[in-house]
Amino acid sequence: MTEQRLDRRQLLVRGGLVAGATAVAGAGGYLAAHELSGSNGATEAAPGASTTTTPREFELDPEYTNLTTFLLAAHPAPVREAIERHRRGLDANTALYLREAEPAYEDEARAAAAAYLGAPPEEVALTDSTTMGLGLVYGGLRLRAGDQVLTTEHDFYATHDSLRYRAERDGIHVRRVRLYDDPAAASADRIASSIEQAIGPKTRCVAVTWVHSSSGVKLPLAEVADVVAGANRERGDDERILLAVDGIHGFGAEDVSPVELGADIFVSGCHKWIFGPRGTGIVWAAPHAWARIAPTIPSFDSRAYIAWLEGVTPTDVPPGPFMTPGGFHSFEHRWALSEAFRWQEDRGRAAVAEHTHGLATRLKEGLAEISGVRVVTPADQSLSAGLVCAEPGALSPGEVVDRLRDEHKVVASVTPYATAYLRFGPSVANDEDDVDQALEAVAALV
Repeated sequence: MTEQRLDRRQLLVRGGLVAGATAVAGAGGYLAAHELSGSNGATEAAPGASTTTTPREFELDPEYTNLTTFLLAAHPAPVREAIERHRRGLDANTALYLREAEPAYEDEARAAAAAYLGAPPEEVALTDSTTMGLGLVYGGLRLRAGDQVLTTEHDFYATHDSLRYRAERDGIHVRRVRLYDDPAAASADRIASSIEQAIGPKTRCVAVTWVHSSSGVKLPLAEVADVVAGANRERGDDERILLAVDGIHGFGAEDVSPVELGADIFVSGCHKWIFGPRGTGIVWAAPHAWARIAPTIPSFDSRAYIAWLEGVTPTDVPPGPFMTPGGFHSFEHRWALSEAFRWQEDRGRAAVAEHTHGLATRLKEGLAEISGVRVVTPADQSLSAGLVCAEPGALSPGEVVDRLRDEHKVVASVTPYATAYLRFGPSVANDEDDVDQALEAVAALV
């Protein structure tokens, strides 16, 4: 069978028929912070990690202080170089490069993501974004009419509308629960108890977001997982509640994996706090959760394709590769994903998280001292990550963002929700000077 599979694979890639047939398938752009970068550019990384970096890991415009790298990541040097290497290979001889490079690099990207999560590679599917992953999960969950998915009022459009589509199509019920009234006063107890009280006998999935992009509130995922586990104690397998997490603004900013925290399903893009290639993402699910998610887009894994050629149903494809959408992708970006995870690990996950939280705390404390500004992101680091949101007094968030950019060369953003806040996201691309420049600029405006 091995010999046959190799022969069949030659057929799949001949003439470029199938691209995805895998066997398994601040200013100046400094990597800042004293704990991350010394004066000579050396990194104080975790034991055993690489201690070498350059002081210009990013190519950010030095004219601006950019506190929005979380939106769509600037690529650090190793990621840029890997993308360019793969681009040159594809441009030189696309079919040959696909045939020779794709299986290894696809597997490498999946394995790197899995290692970062602390999960087996076969449990990780590769996607292009958080939104794609959420659509695949919530569109594919095996639910019956009358089943309920419990989500929150604070989740993003992609979660709400993915679930709305399911409700309209299949008659499931979607309930939204409020976890806090004032983000600044959010508490772990109220968040967990609100979810616990909203779970009913028909609840089959709890769909939440780890860090709310609307406010910067970080959910106490371990406590939420305990609530779901408690509700599952008297339930059979078919009635078990799955905890599904949109983790985009915690992934790379936190020194803990949602796998460890008790999630059943984790969806995230890799082009925000991971600083991975733009247009990359993942879905991880535990085996019992994958068993309850039906595929939506055919996989280009060779085993699935060969099963089609043989007229049989594929039975030997692990869930991660099987749930990875097939088709042609921005391969030079996907294949550079492993470099992003390596870059994170080389810097030390604890150091990255400490740096991110440190800058966010400095920013929150500084904003709180400016008359007229109200910080809405919790001060408590257990309930916040890297995002910092605030109400800028009498000015609208949009006006402040425009004036910060035009008058002070500081780049911020507005939360894309019905209730709009001024939003910053200091990261490993920033240092304390960047935060202080932003604070001075906000104080000058309000």
